[in-house]
Amino acid sequence: MPVTQKEIRIAHSPDSDDAFMFYALAKNKLDTHGLTVTQVMKDIQTLNQEALQGLYEVTAISFAAYPHVRDKYKLASCGSSMGDNYGPKVVAPAGLTKDDLKNVTVAVPGLMTTAYLLLQIWCPGLKVEAVPFDQIVDLVLEGKYGAGLIIHEAQLTYGRDGLKKIVDLGEWWHSETGLPLPLGGNAIRRDLGEEGMRQAADIFKRSVLYSLEHRQEALEYAMGFARDMSTELADEFVQMYVTDRSVDCGDVGREAVRRLFAMGYEKGIYKELIVPEFVS
Repeated sequence: MPVTQKEIRIAHSPDSDDAFMFYALAKNKLDTHGLTVTQVMKDIQTLNQEALQGLYEVTAISFAAYPHVRDKYKLASCGSSMGDNYGPKVVAPAGLTKDDLKNVTVAVPGLMTTAYLLLQIWCPGLKVEAVPFDQIVDLVLEGKYGAGLIIHEAQLTYGRDGLKKIVDLGEWWHSETGLPLPLGGNAIRRDLGEEGMRQAADIFKRSVLYSLEHRQEALEYAMGFARDMSTELADEFVQMYVTDRSVDCGDVGREAVRRLFAMGYEKGIYKELIVPEFVS
């Protein structure tokens, strides 16, 4: 599409942190300089799959999916969700250990998610099955899976359901690298051209800034996507994953993404060493 197009579609997940960041765009709070922005909401695994076809001009993706779509997209430096010594968790009924994971099937939230990439790096060779992320806790409790890899708000609520943590992959990552854990980011389609990509990135960056500056109203909007969470829990989750690095991931964030791809390459998960390209 040419840079002069008047409409772009921005796709993101229906999760409270994404909804928080997209509030200003969803509610027409920004001057988009004549550009019509259409919002699309789908779960992250679906967005990862659709990015393979380059379906949307701007889309949320798991960082782990970027190597598969880098021919179509560059990464935006804004809109990242990065864990600071926390992240996806492997949970199971009490008594299960890391060694036991080799004897069970682990429910994972998608084979292109960063959570699954981290699981492969941390403990290679596990038997896994992809299931909808919001069903993982219940399916483990029902005994259909021996353990689950949880993302999103379940990171805060699994304990009340009676499950125990085997590992917090964000803590493990931090102990290995000393870096924030890059989980999800935003990708901008290359065929917008350099100026078009910069314009799209600027719009989204201003949306994140608006939400941080108008936190209460953005949080109230995000509560509509919090899957029965209390306001306190939703606020805690948003605080965890919408930070200054969501405005601009900075040099440290970029290095974290590079390290993620390097570790994936070292483990044989990626066939080549991927160098991420960010919109400049």
